[in-house]
Amino acid sequence: MKFESTVTQIQADNIDTDQIIPARFLKTISKDGLGDQLFFDWRYNADGSHKADFILNTDKAKASKVLFAGDNFGCGSSREHAPWALTQYGFQAVISTSFADIFKQNSLKNRLLPLVVSKEVHQQLREALEAIPDLQVSVDVETQTFTWPGGPAVTFTIDAFAKHCLLAGVDEIGYVLQHEAEIAAYEAKRFSTLNTLAS
Repeated sequence: MKFESTVTQIQADNIDTDQIIPARFLKTISKDGLGDQLFFDWRYNADGSHKADFILNTDKAKASKVLFAGDNFGCGSSREHAPWALTQYGFQAVISTSFADIFKQNSLKNRLLPLVVSKEVHQQLREALEAIPDLQVSVDVETQTFTWPGGPAVTFTIDAFAKHCLLAGVDEIGYVLQHEAEIAAYEAKRFSTLNTLAS
């Protein structure tokens, strides 16, 4: 998983999951349409029309794969719909100085990279974007590096299993299905030696 992208900024700290996807949209078990409901209360007027000055309503944001946020992103209640909405909009990574643990795990399970950077790197990127709003950043999961022209080569950490799934393009169920033949062979062998009459 390697990609380059412009960056969409929502520079607010403590953005919680109810702001990312309001609770009234959690009745669905489908991911379809959740991208339109991302940051709904920030993004739309009371009559349902778009707020022209909100970043997600711009063509630039719609073409971006990277969201650049403030500290403690994804806090609040546990809802898998939050990373669903972000990925359905088109984001593949969120950059922050910290993430809520449950949101971070939900993101990795849904092919959204929670990319943690230091406060120093966060400030450097913010200044670079002020100078060059259309700055292209590069994210490489295999080498666990994040870079931009003129900036440092930033190394980020990621759980080995989550990294494997991101690179293979699968979720946890997809990972299990990759081993379906071995599982079937094991079960067949186990069944042939199982004594169902034993007390």
